[in-house]
Amino acid sequence: MSDDTSDPPDLAAEDVWVSERRLEAIDYLRRQGVKHGALHDWPAWHIYPYVSVWAIESGTAPGWVCWWAICGDCPTDHVTCTGDRTPRSAIEMIAERWREAAALLKDGKQHPQFTVCTPEAARELAPLLAARAELFEQFALDDSIWE
Repeated sequence: MSDDTSDPPDLAAEDVWVSERRLEAIDYLRRQGVKHGALHDWPAWHIYPYVSVWAIESGTAPGWVCWWAICGDCPTDHVTCTGDRTPRSAIEMIAERWREAAALLKDGKQHPQFTVCTPEAARELAPLLAARAELFEQFALDDSIWE
């Protein structure tokens, strides 16, 4: 008998959460005009119920991951798949991107490559985005959460 008194994970709830995040990622990519191929039924990496990273295949080269999309209890975003082509590298890239954006938002400015929010909300959202960037940097450094 196990000494573990914690509740077992609710796998059905996790399945629902993953399905909802998948639809969220697909809708986000559609709104962004990303013409993509397959997005699998399960994320490439996730921490339920906080964050999911989705491998987005090319629309012209099936099986080739071109982008990573992230969604969950954070802004939904995507980055081009570069470097070592892992979900961990996607988390690192998004953390850096959000850290840069948060610094600009703090001064009421937008990032030159993407828009995060309205100018009126910039200063209010800057610390929230900075906090998520810091959390994702910690995730990227934590070997224990990567398989």
